[in-house]
Amino acid sequence: MSIDPIPNLPKTQRAWRAVKRGKPSESLVFQTDVAIPPLSPGEVLVKVHAAALNPVGWKIMSTTPNILAKRPITPEHDFAGVVVNANGTEFSAGDEVIGFIPVPLQLKTGQGALSEYTKLPATHLVLKPPNVSAIEACGLPVAGETAFQALVSIGKLQAGQSVFVNGGSSAVGMNAIYIAKALGAKVVTSASSRNEQFCRNAGADEFLDYTSKPLHEQLVENPPLPKFDIIFDAVALVDPALYKHSNAYMKPEGVFISTGPWPDLKWGGSTGVSKLLSLGYEIMSHRTSAVLMQTYSMVSVTHNPQDLAKLRDLMAEGKLKLVVDSVYGFKDVLSAYERIMTSRATGKVVVKVDGSL
Repeated sequence: MSIDPIPNLPKTQRAWRAVKRGKPSESLVFQTDVAIPPLSPGEVLVKVHAAALNPVGWKIMSTTPNILAKRPITPEHDFAGVVVNANGTEFSAGDEVIGFIPVPLQLKTGQGALSEYTKLPATHLVLKPPNVSAIEACGLPVAGETAFQALVSIGKLQAGQSVFVNGGSSAVGMNAIYIAKALGAKVVTSASSRNEQFCRNAGADEFLDYTSKPLHEQLVENPPLPKFDIIFDAVALVDPALYKHSNAYMKPEGVFISTGPWPDLKWGGSTGVSKLLSLGYEIMSHRTSAVLMQTYSMVSVTHNPQDLAKLRDLMAEGKLKLVVDSVYGFKDVLSAYERIMTSRATGKVVVKVDGSL
């Protein structure tokens, strides 16, 4: 039986709730009387200090039907906070933690990061490094685990190998640069010219400006030596040209990994299915006609406690840094979504849930 470790813990809380399908300005309502959820065995109650926004948050809000989302539902998946009820788990009240509420868990429980308190299994929490603030740490899980699983679980990245990260200024791409460098790889990345120094500060060895010329043309004209072991498309481009021409710049045994495809709302519903099938057919056709031997794979993040712990350790050692694009107050969530939906955020868009931070 759980015991409330905080005197006078309120029965209700403030939270943002998605009440219908639509873009954030249409879907979200700020409520002040949301019940603090009871705990089941193995679950922990956390007071949220800061939450990070992710593209998947507003895309689910905009496209997922009520029968799946079971609205009202609290959005977002990444947060940092403090344990208020450890509920017999390995944590203790007062522990500062980083938490991850994956999409399936969110859809099942209705819990999300944009609330003053949230519950989740203890397996979805790690202790926050004391040398990293909640604002910096809250954006680690989704982008970090996506990049880690792409490079390590799928790509089998080894020290001394060469990696191309398409979209190095995105949250996932930035994590990929840090992770690849921490593992001893050479990293080439792409972004717009205004973000070149940003990517180089993360450790990128070489940089390509995608706005100057199509990336596959730049790489065909100036192929790397040695060729890439891994190409990680962190921005989920719908144009498969980067893969189709990869014989020129990726090793035959190389792995092409993408986070998509789902770059915008045009990929929802039957249109999305048909486009995905079309892209798959085009990729397979070119593999056959051009004798492309490289593996094509898509990464869909699945929470792994060991992965999150390794990322936390890299952060504690200063080998992985989460760049914060902007910070918004708890009541300014709609403005925060406007920022992330521009696709111009460099780093994480963060909501400061606890105003006393």
